[in-house]
Amino acid sequence: MNRFLVLTTLLCLSIAHAATAADKPNIIFILCDDLGYGDVKCLNPEGKIATPNFDKLAAEGMKFTDAHSGSSVCTPTRYGVVTGRYAWRSKLQSSVLGGLSPRLIEQGRMTVASMLKTQGYSTHCIGKWHLGMDWVRKGEVTELGIESAAQVNNVDYTKTIANGPTTVGFDTYFGISASLDMVPYCFIENDHVVANPTENMKLAMNGSGGKMSFTREGPGSPGFRGEDVLPSLTKRAVTIINEKAKKGDPFFIYMPLNSPHTPILPSEKWQGKSGISLYADFVMETDDAIGQVMRATEENGIAKDTLIIVTSDNGCSPQANFPELIAKGHNPSYNMRGHKADIFDGGHRVPFIVRWPAKVKGGQTTSQITCLTDFMATAAEIVGVKLPDNAAEDSFSFLPVLLGESGKPLRQSVIHHSINGSFALREGDWKIELCAGSGGWSDPRPGSPGEQGLPDTQLYNLKEDIAEKDNLQSSEPAIVAKMTAELEKIVTDGRSTPGTPQKNAVEVVIRKKTPAAKAKKKAK
Repeated sequence: MNRFLVLTTLLCLSIAHAATAADKPNIIFILCDDLGYGDVKCLNPEGKIATPNFDKLAAEGMKFTDAHSGSSVCTPTRYGVVTGRYAWRSKLQSSVLGGLSPRLIEQGRMTVASMLKTQGYSTHCIGKWHLGMDWVRKGEVTELGIESAAQVNNVDYTKTIANGPTTVGFDTYFGISASLDMVPYCFIENDHVVANPTENMKLAMNGSGGKMSFTREGPGSPGFRGEDVLPSLTKRAVTIINEKAKKGDPFFIYMPLNSPHTPILPSEKWQGKSGISLYADFVMETDDAIGQVMRATEENGIAKDTLIIVTSDNGCSPQANFPELIAKGHNPSYNMRGHKADIFDGGHRVPFIVRWPAKVKGGQTTSQITCLTDFMATAAEIVGVKLPDNAAEDSFSFLPVLLGESGKPLRQSVIHHSINGSFALREGDWKIELCAGSGGWSDPRPGSPGEQGLPDTQLYNLKEDIAEKDNLQSSEPAIVAKMTAELEKIVTDGRSTPGTPQKNAVEVVIRKKTPAAKAKKKAK
C-alpha cells in the first residue's frame, strides 16, 4: 500500500509539473540587431545567405510575414519590447540613445521582466541594452542622444551604475550599454563594468567594399575586442539555460544581440564563410548563435516547454553595403522599399519566428499584422496576468494566433515611426505616411532636394504595391482623412489597446514641419 501511495504521489507531482511547464513555459526572446527581413532564407527564398537555424526554428514553429518593429531604429524598438508601449509616447521622440545616456524607461513602469517575476520566473538580460542607465558623472550629463567626445571622459567607470536592467525587473544582466559602435567599449555585469575602461580605443567598422572605417573613439577595457562580443553573449545565455534547466523553475531570457549591426566584425572562424561579404558572414554567425541557444534547450530536455521568439529591432542598415549584396543576388529588404531608419517597410518589417513545441504546431505561417510591442501582452496572457491600464498600452496578445484560435485580425492597425520622428499608420492593406520622403536615410531623405515638391503625405496599398512606388494620396482623399484621424486618436488616447486613456510623457506631434512648409508659413 505504501509503495502504491508513493508511486501515485510521484505520478501526481509529475502531472502537476508538466501542467506548470506548459502553462508557464520558459521564455527566450532573441532580438537581432539590424537584421533585414530578406536576410533570413525561410522568409526570402531568393536570399543568398545560409540561415539553417532560422529555417529550423520556422519548420518547428510559426513564421510571421507581416511583423514590425516599433521603430525603424534600435532604442525605441527596445523600449517597446520591454514595456509594450510605443517609444514615441516617452520623452524620446526621434533618433536613439548613446552608451552613456540616462535611463529611458520611466520609474514605476511595468516591464515584461517585472511582470514575469511576479509569476515565479527568474529573469535575465544578456546583450545590448541601449535603453539608458545612470553612470556616475564628473560633469555634464547628456539627457538624450549620443554623447560628445568630451562627455565620454567625464564618467567614473569604477562606480556602481544606477537604474540599469536590474532595476526594471531583471535578476541578472550581462552585456554592453548600447550599440557596439558606441562607447564605452566594455562588458557590464549587473551594475558594474567587468573591467575598467582605462584605454582609449576605436573598433574597425568593416572592410566591406574595400573601405575601412572606425567606430567612435573613447574608453575601452584592456583587451576588449568587438569580435568577442557575440560569442561571449551566446556563451552566457547557454550557461544560464544549463543552470536553470537543472532547477526546473521557469526562466525568462531577453537576449538583444549586437549583431549583425556595425561594427561588422564576425569572429575569425566565420570570416569568409558566406563567400559573399563580411556582413553575410556576420549574419551566418548570428544564425549560429541562435542555433546554440536552441540546442541548449534541446540538450537539457526543455525544448518542448520553452517558447523561443527570434526577431530583429529594425531593417538592415545601409552599412551592410546594399549595392555589394544586390550585385551578388541578395537583397536584405527582399521586395520592400527602404532600409533601417526609414518609414518605408524595409525599415521596420522584420523577421519574426516563434517556436513552442508544446503548444504551437510546426511549419505554420501567418500574415497577421504584428508589432514587437505585442510581446508583453502575449507573455501576460500565457502566464495568466491581467495587465493594468497603465501598462503595455500598445500591446496585443498574439497567443490566439500561435494556438490557431484566431480567425480574425488581432490588431486593427499598427503605427510605424522613423528615425527623424515621422509617423505612418498601417491598417489592413493600406499604409499612410505623414512625410514627403523616407523619414530616414534612403532617398528622398528629409530636407533633401529630392524631397522638395513632393506631397507631404503618402498613401500606398501594400497588397498591390509592396514596393511603395505608387502614391495614391491624391486619388483617395477619404482614406487619407480617415486614417489620419485614426492616427491622431491613437496618439491622443495614450494607448492603442482598449482601456482607460493614458498620458504621453510629452506632447506628440504627428507631422513634421518640413523646410518647404516652414517657408510657406513664413511667406503668409
